[in-house]
Amino acid sequence: MALPQLIPSHSSSLAHAANPYPIFKPFLKSSSLSQSRRYHSHRLSSLRCSASSFPDNHPTDPPKSDDVAELPIFPLPLVLFPGAMLPLQIFEFRYRIMMHTLLHTDLRFGVIYSDSVTGTADVGCVGEIVKHERLVDDRFFLVCKGQERFRITNVVRTKPYLVAEVNWLEDRPSGSEDLDGLANEVENYMKDVIRLSNRLNGKQEKETLELRRNLFPTPFSFFVGSTFEGAPREQQALLELEDTATRLKREKETLRNTLNYLSAASAVKDVFPSS
Repeated sequence: MALPQLIPSHSSSLAHAANPYPIFKPFLKSSSLSQSRRYHSHRLSSLRCSASSFPDNHPTDPPKSDDVAELPIFPLPLVLFPGAMLPLQIFEFRYRIMMHTLLHTDLRFGVIYSDSVTGTADVGCVGEIVKHERLVDDRFFLVCKGQERFRITNVVRTKPYLVAEVNWLEDRPSGSEDLDGLANEVENYMKDVIRLSNRLNGKQEKETLELRRNLFPTPFSFFVGSTFEGAPREQQALLELEDTATRLKREKETLRNTLNYLSAASAVKDVFPSS
């Protein structure tokens, strides 16, 4: 069942990106928003705004360990999650150079969230190119799929595009938490939000199909986060969490807040149909 799209997709000067998942805009309490802002205040101080803001001279690189890799980095005003598909149009010169290199190597680059307020994050997600088209003017249309998450540990270079050393991130074991139970609760809240949102938007109510699609709790938690378009800082906070249970609980709270908001809006509409 498609999630209701209440807001347009984002675009930027670097690229145009559209999430193929139909989306809804989550209702976030002010406490959740301030939590997200505090979360972003602990970024690496050197990661700000865009690749062009990095200094040209860097300290001698430390010895690399086996779990450290180098990735070209693409800052964007959006958050990519593992498993999500991301269409991109590449037209800025330095990123066209990056695409030429990637198409002759392993087709993978790091997508990392960046905006003018919080700067550039240090946790992102690998995007693997699964389809591409090169146009006559050397622009590229790409379709990428989110793979593993990473944390930037060191900037290797900034020109012609940003390259960084990264460590891979995985969720820690959740102990005695009932992850399947939490995932089912989140799925039920999503179904209720879809149903009520469709009603408010005058769409025909249909039976909501299974949203989990047999996904295990961790990939399902990433899928849920990918539907929260319109709240990229909240998405970034979800991406950075390294515990599936904590991520699902936070998503459940956001969906519950959204459902309460939609329920109130529906009640007002019932009383004042023309409003």
